[in-house]
Amino acid sequence: MLNALVRRRPALAEPIEVAKFWRNRRGEAVIVSLREYEGRALIDCRVHFTNKEGRLQPSSKGLSLVAARLPDLHAAISKASVKAKELGLLDDESEAGK
Repeated sequence: MLNALVRRRPALAEPIEVAKFWRNRRGEAVIVSLREYEGRALIDCRVHFTNKEGRLQPSSKGLSLVAARLPDLHAAISKASVKAKELGLLDDESEAGK
């Protein structure tokens, strides 16, 4: 009976890229993806570098959290954005990625 009440989340057969932006002019990009590792759904924010073949390859630099922590990460980044604006580090156009 208890098993019938437990929600089953969909398995992620392969990573799903949700955002990508260039980090610098050296060919490094930040890629945000949803993926699964050892049966756990993760949010992965990782620096990728351009390899000799010209393809982006993940580096060890990044952050992976269980997907359940995504609301906490969102709140923290929102607070950082507000504080950066207060300090004059960002303007409205910067936040929009322009």
